[in-house]
Amino acid sequence: MIKEQESNTRKALHKVMDSYYKLSNDTWQSISNISTFLTVEKNDYLCRSNEFQTGFYFVGYGLFRVFIVDEKGHEYNKIFFEEHSFPGSMVSLLKNEPSNFEIQALENSSVLHIDFKKYRELLLKTEDLKLFHIFYLEKNWLIDKSSREVSLVQDDAQDRYLEFLEKYPQLSTRLTQYHIASHLGITPTQLSRIRKNILS
Repeated sequence: MIKEQESNTRKALHKVMDSYYKLSNDTWQSISNISTFLTVEKNDYLCRSNEFQTGFYFVGYGLFRVFIVDEKGHEYNKIFFEEHSFPGSMVSLLKNEPSNFEIQALENSSVLHIDFKKYRELLLKTEDLKLFHIFYLEKNWLIDKSSREVSLVQDDAQDRYLEFLEKYPQLSTRLTQYHIASHLGITPTQLSRIRKNILS
């Protein structure tokens, strides 16, 4: 069962990377060599605040949240990572500093851990991986991130919820009301009112 999960996760990573830019067989083999398959139990962590990280991840199966905790102990869910996405504390890795957020499994999950130092070495000498990296960053860090930042400033809570449902329709049934509300920057009570208002 574990071997099958690992095989399926590696195939999924290959397919996702090729969707941004097709990798040569040699580059793919190098990526495969620096990745390690892991299973993660629900509520366990990939990343803890104030800890140094050694790599980032690819989700083969499962669901994760990235969150921060303020001085009063309130949690804020920055983003969710479902199947075929790449969670990781990238700023921490780039700056070689402890992470300022946590990554927690919301379901039993399987991931590939990709060694960041070896990935960077490969990135600097491999043209097809460079192009994958550029196209991935353009879509996920420039276009999508900018859209979310504008929404947080300009849209009211109901509009943000409707946008969340449009962008992540499958997550609405996998996440608790608490986690969705935390992501939208509102309370679960406020979210309950919004949902009732939409249905009325």
